[in-house]
Amino acid sequence: MIKIGDIFSIRTSRGLAYFQYVMKHKIMGSMIRVLPGVFEEPPEDMASLVNEVTNFFIFFPVAGALKLGGISKVGNFEIPEYSRGMPLFRAGNANSVTKRVENWWLWDGEKEWMVGEITDDQRKLPIRQIWNDTLLIKRIEDGWLPERDNT
Repeated sequence: MIKIGDIFSIRTSRGLAYFQYVMKHKIMGSMIRVLPGVFEEPPEDMASLVNEVTNFFIFFPVAGALKLGGISKVGNFEIPEYSRGMPLFRAGNANSVTKRVENWWLWDGEKEWMVGEITDDQRKLPIRQIWNDTLLIKRIEDGWLPERDNT
């Protein structure tokens, strides 16, 4: 059974990456916070890693990935205060020609509102998407962060 605060490892071509299960949203499913770094060996002090600043939040099918063996549970730690609950997300549809989002929406887990173009601070907000393990691994390997997303 998956519990809030559970830490999981996922293997990438660069080593092991870690994420923490934060909550389950009624529509989007399991929300995780991806922790910084990729490691050849499991970190000796997982508690310190858990307390580091979150790389990004994303929705990810934790139960399915665990059942299929794509991830491994490595422990359970309290979620840092600054990472508890639902962060504000951004969402938008890319223009089919430009491949860029022209009108962004913000979403707080319950309601959403259009903001149009986003500010530099809003660009740091997590993107409301559900990723599979393949995309999660690729984004971790690429050092992806929401503010570097080119949409």
